[in-house]
Parts: sequence; C-alpha cells; structure tokens
Amino acid sequence: MDYAMLTGFVLVSGVVLAIVAQWKGWRPSLAVALAAGIGVRVLIMILAATSTWQPVDFVNSFKPAGEAILAHKDPVLESQGGWHFLPTIPYVYGLLLWMNIPWEIAGRLVTVVADIALIPLVGKLAGGKDAGLRAFQYACNPLAVLVASIHGQVEPVSLVFGVAAFIVARNARTSRPVRNAVIAGLLMGLALCAKSWPIWLVPGMLLFLPDLRSRACAFFATGVAPIFFLVTLPIGAGTSLSQLPEVIKTIGDVRPIIGEWGWTPLFTGGNWELNADLARYGQWAIYLTLLVVAFAWRRADPIDLTTAMLLAFMVVTPRLGAQYLMWFMPFLVARPTRFAWPVIIGTSTWAAVGYLYLTQYNDVRWWYLHQPWSISSVVLLPILIAAMPWGARRIAGLVPVQQRETPRAPVSASA
Repeated sequence: MDYAMLTGFVLVSGVVLAIVAQWKGWRPSLAVALAAGIGVRVLIMILAATSTWQPVDFVNSFKPAGEAILAHKDPVLESQGGWHFLPTIPYVYGLLLWMNIPWEIAGRLVTVVADIALIPLVGKLAGGKDAGLRAFQYACNPLAVLVASIHGQVEPVSLVFGVAAFIVARNARTSRPVRNAVIAGLLMGLALCAKSWPIWLVPGMLLFLPDLRSRACAFFATGVAPIFFLVTLPIGAGTSLSQLPEVIKTIGDVRPIIGEWGWTPLFTGGNWELNADLARYGQWAIYLTLLVVAFAWRRADPIDLTTAMLLAFMVVTPRLGAQYLMWFMPFLVARPTRFAWPVIIGTSTWAAVGYLYLTQYNDVRWWYLHQPWSISSVVLLPILIAAMPWGARRIAGLVPVQQRETPRAPVSASA
C-alpha cells in the first residue's frame, strides 16, 4: 500500500488525542467529533483510492456485485460467490457506478458515510455527560478508519443500523413501546441486509424492550427487510425464480477457511486452510460460549451483554477477517471497561500491520510475513477476555441513561 507512513501517523495521532481527551476529562462537542471523524476518514479514503494497491475482495468480489446490479443481473451469482449476502449494498454500489463515480471511491463511499453516521450514534448510545467524549473517541478509532476507508468492508453499514436499533429500543422503555419496538426491529433487519453477523446483536436489542409484546413485535419486524430484499431479487436484480434456491444456498454457505486469527493459526502455522473439522469445532465453540455468556450477563445492561458476547466470539471463532474486530468497537467505546483501550490499541495495531505493512509485499514474501502475523493474534485473546464487562453481570439494565454514570476507564489502562 502507498502512503502507509502517512496513514499510520494519522491513526496514531488519533489514538493519542482520544486518550488525552479521556485523561484530561475533555468533552468535545459533536461538531468537533464529526469534524475530526470526517477529516480523517475522507483523507484516508482518498489516499487509499489513489494507491496502487487495492484489497483483493474489494476489487474481485464487491465491484462485480455492483456491476451485476448495473447490468440487472444477480450480484450473488455473477460475483462467483464473492458476494454471499443480500443485494442491499450492491444496489448502492450499482447506483454509484451508474453515476460514473470511480469504483475506488464509490466502493468506499458507502462504508465511510456509514462510519461517519456512527460517530453521533456512539455518543447517543453512551449517553450521560460522557456522550461527547465517546463520540470523539469513536471518531478517532483507528480500526474503524482502516475498515471503512481502506478496506471498504461493509461492517460500518451493519453497525450503523444495529446501533440505531439499540437506541430506539432503549427509548421504548419510556414512550411508545410497540412503535419503537417495530422501528428497532426494522433497523436491525437492515443491519442483517448488509451482512448476517448482526444476528448476535438481536438479543441485546430485545432485552432493551420492556415487555413480551414489544419484543415479539421487534423480533418479527427484524425479518421484514431481509425477506423483502430476498423476494424482490427477480425485480431488482433480474434473478430468475429458478435461480432463487441457488442464491439462498450461496448466501447461507460459509466456507471453512481458518488460519487467519486466534487459536486456529497454531494448527495451520499461520496459513489459510479449508479445514472442515476445525471449523466445525469452532462453530460449536461459538454457540456454546455465547450461550454461557448470554446466561451470565442476562441481568446486565444490554450494551454490556452485547459487548461480552462479541468479545467472546472473537476469542473462540475459528475464522476471522480483520474487519470482524470492528463488531464490538461501538459498544466498547460507548461503555468502556477497564481494559477497553488495551483491546482497541492491540486489535488496531494487529489489523494495521496487515493493512499497512504486509501489503507492501507480494506473493511469497507476503505469505512468509503472514504466518507470524496470524500466529501473533493469539496474544490478544487474553486481553479480549480481560476487557469483557465482568463487573456488570448483575447490574440490571433498567436505569434511565440520563441517571446512569458511564464508567470511565482508569488512566493507567488507557496509557
């Protein structure tokens, strides 16, 4: 990647500002947070768009999906399985390509705009007197910038709808429970239209709702948008009815690629492998672990429950791309734990090595460096465990946000 040094300098500067802001007790206004977030993301997006290196999936998977929509063809089938999600984001890609915006900008514009929208939402999620600080800290989050502005991965799109769903669901406790429950469900459904992983956000959203009726309404509303975008494929993407079963199968198919992160590189030597056995054991570990975590944090604030579940997922998952690490970021920034900043800095540094350093090399040299990089991720697993909100397990999440003090991480943990 070109401009790696400049990009790294900008990201490190953002981390320093975020930590100093917490240390000094600054509470920047939303305008300041947005200015910082927009400036950093647009700058890095322009640098990435003009670089000679582009992410492989960004070019070979995401772009074909947008081009397929432009040609009124199915984005899942035309991208050779490179896009195995609903067509919602490819519709936006197709529109931007139709407007003759170069792909290097168009493909990232979707994620950058979504990540900018997350800045005020993280502040709103945090609530209380630290709302401005948390919004500013998310604006400076290096992993979010890497994923949105360089990789163009659609995690920010899922998160912007998922976090919005949490905020709306929380409001249902004080006014119009059913109306807010339906809106929250519709928003969560849009999160699932971008990728499938926001299914892990649904429990937290439902627990924010005050009663069984509102939870049922939100649950069923969550399915509206995904079903809509699936059944309208013949209209929007020209998919024939006979192709729909193949599309559904491709969307539901997850290849058992392991060896990028966590415990699986210890078995593969840091190489990617198609290993169905280890992938299956990892999947069962995910289900079992998240059930245990959900039970242990069942009385916690739903944000803490979600943070615990997502951090636990990262510990036990057999397969992971660097963009997955963004799943927990808005929640951990909004309600930081004692080890929040070691996690933010550690995961961002690990991802930055992959995005900024390994991409300086091609083929054999890249694979040679990839091995120790992947294996090194195991060092982060104990930190992820330590950052789980252990003290929040028995705290009922029924206190209005205006009356709740957002815990501030100690200065020693931020340094």
